Amino acid sequence: MAERKASKGFSDDERAAMRERAQEVKSAARRGSPATKADGESDVLAKIAEMPEHDRAIAERLHAIVKAAAPGLSPRTWYGMPAYAREDGKVVCFFQSGHKFKTRYATLGFSDKAHLDEGAMWPNAYALKELTDAEEARISALVKRAIG
Repeated sequence: MAERKASKGFSDDERAAMRERAQEVKSAARRGSPATKADGESDVLAKIAEMPEHDRAIAERLHAIVKAAAPGLSPRTWYGMPAYAREDGKVVCFFQSGHKFKTRYATLGFSDKAHLDEGAMWPNAYALKELTDAEEARISALVKRAIG
């Protein structure tokens, strides 16, 4: 009989992200009504401030790009990451620091609520090592397209 390895399940980082999400839900419930843009923005800026310098610089620039490209999206945290949501609270896009899950690059991701469909297959996440003018223009266009 083959020996079975015990599944470790979620990593410590993944469990921490789930705890952060649970805390976000509790905080929203304590606020009573849906979080205001100001509440969400301060939460996002606090998360960005916690990031290592390289990811923080990318996240700050990305925050400005998303706000300019889609002023109707509300900043909020999502699993402890900066995210941007529609009025109904559904996240459209998010930033994941490379440091958070110990990866070699940060990630700009889009949820299924983003209107990026292109045929039968399309990307929904992008690796970010740095932001040049070309990447910034592409991100702005993607965000505008994502909100439809």
